[in-house]
Amino acid sequence: MTTVAVDAVVHPTAIVDAGASVGSLTRVWHWTHVCAGARIGSGCSLGQNVFVGNRVLIGDRVKIQNNVSVYDNVTLEDDVFCGPSAVFTNVRNPRAHVSRKDEYRDTIVRRGATLGANCTVVCGVTIGEYAFVGAGAVVTRDVPAHALVFGAPARRRGWVSHAGEILGSDLRCPREGRVYQVRADGSLAEVAA
Repeated sequence: MTTVAVDAVVHPTAIVDAGASVGSLTRVWHWTHVCAGARIGSGCSLGQNVFVGNRVLIGDRVKIQNNVSVYDNVTLEDDVFCGPSAVFTNVRNPRAHVSRKDEYRDTIVRRGATLGANCTVVCGVTIGEYAFVGAGAVVTRDVPAHALVFGAPARRRGWVSHAGEILGSDLRCPREGRVYQVRADGSLAEVAA
């Protein structure tokens, strides 16, 4: 049974398959396809020509821009931003003549992370909270929390704050004043006030 919240907006050209779940105040725009098993939270926006696979979990307030394909085994936690034409994969070694549906790898994008336009996220990675993946990057391994990564393959080039501001050597956000420190696991965390 399809569950679309009464205050959700689904454009007439969009397809939401029976069995999908779309949360309150979520907007599904032109020519988007949400498959049967997908679970989409509240306050999300799915732009034009977005594809959401069967085994996809999308949290609250997620923004997915035009032409993004979110394939099976991808989880987008709350407040994730996916830029236009971002790409996810779910198999490491695809072949047209070999079925690998039992080999899908999980990809997790943690709360508040940003994926820039045209980036590619190779399956099996975790992108940490509030990380920032630059436009056109190719993510082939895990990204620490608050890391700024770009390039092909993507490498850490700096740190970003909760607000997405690039941090200087003092690790202080110029917008919000939050102060951070590098943790033992190589990620960044806010220093308790």
